[in-house]
Amino acid sequence: METARYSRQIILPEVGINGQQKLQQAKVLIIGAGGLGAAVLPYLAAAGIGEIGIIDDDRIEVTNLQRQVIYKSSSVGKSKVLEAAAMALELNPSIKINAITEKLDSKNAISLFEQYDIMVDATDNLNTKYLINDACCVTNKPFVYGSIYKFEGQVSIFNYENGPTYRCLFPEEANDVRNCNDAGVMGISVGIIGMFQANEVLKMVLGIGELLSGKLLVYNMLNNEQQKYDFSKTVVNTIDRAAFENKYTSVVSATIEIDAALALEQINNPAVVFLDVRDSEEYPKITIKNGLQIPLDRLESALHQLDINAELFVFCQSGIRSKKAVEILRNNNFATAKSIAGGAKALDKILYKGTVSVS
Repeated sequence: METARYSRQIILPEVGINGQQKLQQAKVLIIGAGGLGAAVLPYLAAAGIGEIGIIDDDRIEVTNLQRQVIYKSSSVGKSKVLEAAAMALELNPSIKINAITEKLDSKNAISLFEQYDIMVDATDNLNTKYLINDACCVTNKPFVYGSIYKFEGQVSIFNYENGPTYRCLFPEEANDVRNCNDAGVMGISVGIIGMFQANEVLKMVLGIGELLSGKLLVYNMLNNEQQKYDFSKTVVNTIDRAAFENKYTSVVSATIEIDAALALEQINNPAVVFLDVRDSEEYPKITIKNGLQIPLDRLESALHQLDINAELFVFCQSGIRSKKAVEILRNNNFATAKSIAGGAKALDKILYKGTVSVS
């Protein structure tokens, strides 16, 4: 162990040599290499967490650079996790970094979680947060939660030593909450909340301080006010591996989602309409010959513009508002309407690679 590197924290009585050894032996998985992940990773690496995994299948876009400050302008188009891993190892070459260029899903979550002690939720997708929670319950692992909405952030710890889970605080799986791609975010917001998350990881490993298990920290960036709300365990954890697999094994014919690549295979099908429910000023722009744009807040009043016999593939920025749009459409007899998973970002990634003709 490089005691010189960590000397400023080793001299703290709460850390010491024994604490530094705990950090060196710890294994932490960061789920998401976006704004929160970019804030969490450098501090865990610098503190000497011995093994850090980071999972994300996304690539760096110029719009990320305003808040994902570990990436360079010259890295646009490159894999986030590979660039993040290179940064962390340059900061601290004595630790191990596992760069996982995949999307976390029900097929890999449990096997991944079994390899780590603590999970860090650095995602901005509600469905993924529920997946993380359920996989942590199956593997009996804690996770540090972080979330941002405009100028407000939240932090908590779930499933720590059989404590409250994410479902105890948020039992309903809502699909109409906007993430930062849809609602907007200041870069400093994800930095502050990511710091709080890293702090909880280090306290958990070291066994010091008061953890946010059973407590929700809410921080307002505009007035610097913060509150802590207590909550208790209300959901008895009955999910096992079989129940997990049953819950997350989707029946294709019953789903309201379609993969972006599969949707684009129908790009030249005249019976298919790609319906963009974003506002007109949102980027990236998606230009498809059989595309139509109707913002979500005008959709119900504009249903007459749609062919009832058309197959509608609906997209927004990242796949959240489009699910709400599909609900509206299906309630109005557009029975085959589907939401494009990943939204405009997923479509743009495929179209940018030139794998699909848009003419």
